[in-house]
Amino acid sequence: QVQLVESGGGLVQAGVSLRLSCTASGGTFSTYHMGWFQQAPGKERELVAAINRSGSITYIADSVKGRFTISRDNAKNTMFLQMNSLKPEDTAVYYCNAKYAMDYWGKGTLVTVSS
Repeated sequence: QVQLVESGGGLVQAGVSLRLSCTASGGTFSTYHMGWFQQAPGKERELVAAINRSGSITYIADSVKGRFTISRDNAKNTMFLQMNSLKPEDTAVYYCNAKYAMDYWGKGTLVTVSS
């Protein structure tokens, strides 16, 4: 059973940076495609960024392109989301997702960006 734990969220002012981490246990991390999803208040969960097993291919949603970067360290079973120039509209719960035959989810970490 794969377990995912997110960390790094918090309350910040607009314009600053945060780095989210997602640490996996209970499986072989390097075999999972990984992603970050955001769920803003009253909205559906949306894909923000994704990365393939080796880290050689990444996807960044248009809404955050140029500000967010996804990466992973397979040796440390950890995925990252570097968020720069944060905006109030980035306020959301950010969920880590692992995909291997099925989807696994973390419990999420809250990011609140004040103006």
